[in-house]
Amino acid sequence: MNQEKLQVESAGKSTSPEQGNPGEDICYVILLSPTEQDRRDMEIIRGHVKHLQELEHSGQLVMCGPFSDAPGGMVIIRAASREEAVAIAGRDPYVVSGIRSYELRTWGLSHAGNRHMGIAAD
Repeated sequence: MNQEKLQVESAGKSTSPEQGNPGEDICYVILLSPTEQDRRDMEIIRGHVKHLQELEHSGQLVMCGPFSDAPGGMVIIRAASREEAVAIAGRDPYVVSGIRSYELRTWGLSHAGNRHMGIAAD
């Protein structure tokens, strides 16, 4: 990303390394893991993809994808609160169907715009 700006859209707001806004420097990481009920069900997979598309359309999806070196995947979102992030994770068809469990982590973004969370060496 040398010359490129990191641009993350969220509910009509955006932040870049040059702007930095502490309230917008938080994302939620949803780590999805297979459960014992894991199975390849195209209806559930399509529902999961639709869920991700809706998050993308609303500006809440930052990035997502499966792991290539382990089972499961990760969804990074923006949400107004941890409670909203829990609700988003809980309505993913993967989770609703029981084929995936999730762990939710709060992730603080470190970049030049927030002086790497106020710790940047000048």
